[in-house]
Amino acid sequence: MTTPFEIQTGRLTQPVGAGDHIRGERTAPVTLVEYGDYQCPYCGAAHPIVQELLRERPGVVRLVFRNFPLSDIHPDAEAAAEFAESAPPDRFWDAHDWLFAHQDRLDPPQLTAAAAELDPSGSMVKAMVGRVFADRIRHDFLSGVRSGVNGTPTFFINGVRHDGGYQLPELIRAIDHARPL
Repeated sequence: MTTPFEIQTGRLTQPVGAGDHIRGERTAPVTLVEYGDYQCPYCGAAHPIVQELLRERPGVVRLVFRNFPLSDIHPDAEAAAEFAESAPPDRFWDAHDWLFAHQDRLDPPQLTAAAAELDPSGSMVKAMVGRVFADRIRHDFLSGVRSGVNGTPTFFINGVRHDGGYQLPELIRAIDHARPL
């Protein structure tokens, strides 16, 4: 058992739970957890590859995204994470995809304008301005630190850190290897 500050390099310390954002079938036999930063160019490059992986292995793999904003390097990463988390629950993945498609537009004024379009009710903008999800983002970040995450993107496949690359053939091999027979 780990303490709140103990690091378990190579293993996911925070199990996937009801509060996680999951894309794909919840009962899929393989879970791919990504710790990502919306402003990270490597996460931006990995995003379409992960989307293709989900298309090529439907029902086999589900994606869980957790925030790991590297604010020292990417000054708009935390605001971008707030944007995604502030989206209405049924629009999280729309916000997530928008962020990766518009990595050049992540400053707060542009995020506020995009939030107003995504959620005309204004509740998303209000949540972003109030930093309603700051604790959730910090929780994601700390769970990554405890799991040994030190850069983005970092992937875990069925709870084990994937130390290989994130090109499609390599991810497919890793997913197929993790798939129960």
